[in-house]
Amino acid sequence: MTTTLDPEVPAVGTDRGEFFEMWRDLIAQTRDARTSSPYADRFHAELRHLQLGAVTFLGTSFPSARFTRDDGRVRRSDLGIMHLTLTLEGVQQFARPGESTAEFRPGDLSLVSSSHPYDTRALGVRDPGQDEPRFSALGLDFPAALLPLPLQRLRPMLGRAHRPASGTALLISDFLRSLDRQAAGIGPAATDRIGSVVVDLVSAWLTEELERADALSPETRRRALVENVRAFVRRNLHDPGLTPGVIAAAHHISVSYLHRVFTEESGGETVAAWTRRRRLEQAHRDLADPALRGTPIHVLAARCGIPRPDDFSRAFRAAYGLSPRDHRRQALDQAPEGSR
Repeated sequence: MTTTLDPEVPAVGTDRGEFFEMWRDLIAQTRDARTSSPYADRFHAELRHLQLGAVTFLGTSFPSARFTRDDGRVRRSDLGIMHLTLTLEGVQQFARPGESTAEFRPGDLSLVSSSHPYDTRALGVRDPGQDEPRFSALGLDFPAALLPLPLQRLRPMLGRAHRPASGTALLISDFLRSLDRQAAGIGPAATDRIGSVVVDLVSAWLTEELERADALSPETRRRALVENVRAFVRRNLHDPGLTPGVIAAAHHISVSYLHRVFTEESGGETVAAWTRRRRLEQAHRDLADPALRGTPIHVLAARCGIPRPDDFSRAFRAAYGLSPRDHRRQALDQAPEGSR
């Protein structure tokens, strides 16, 4: 079934603003989230829907929109649904509480569970001649109970961008595109069988990915975890709320395990100390940058995740033996003439 919602060709008795509400209600049948769009008053969307037994296939194109599923909504209505999405056009910015934002770009597969809160921004792209940006994607919604893997085992796969390059992931991507092209010609007798094939494909892909991760030695996994933690910290140095608890949650591990592994892999330095050192090093570089001479010291410190000037001054002096102001003056006095 294909539903086109076009405010330029309104149905009898339908106001322009009602098209967004109609589309939102159709999406909410399998993807229950609070939905908003800056284009709600002139919403033009297309939604293709095919029921494959317990599996729902969706193809949709719409202006930019936001989907938020908070803890309260999860508690009130969770059917344990898995959402597999292939982004075709535009970008999805996906965030879960306490984790960094992931981006899903055209060609990326992503897997999300209705049992976890999330905040997704579907950002469309504007083609010449279009009044609003467009976002397009294909999706599969199905009960998590159909998978032979428990949800806890799947956590490393959730909320990540998976770029199909070969094997089963690429087969799923091609299958979704083909299903979208052929949906109108699929009869009722075949839908249940196709739904089973879809679940088998997804199960095979997830099993392959998890087995590949399990094949790594414990030492390799530990080193990879620590490198991922360091990369996460570097990306989020600006956030004063970047605590070990937040870092551990973002990597689906306990705080105690984070402390133990990070300290062992970092020559005894804790993750908090490493984060503080990275922040001070960034501030040290920024203060010596002639291009930033006009930026107040407290602003540079806040950009590095240390918003309290007194805390920053004490930590900087303890690390470098002089105040941030003195370091800036010395560094700029020694800068080449042309850069001052």
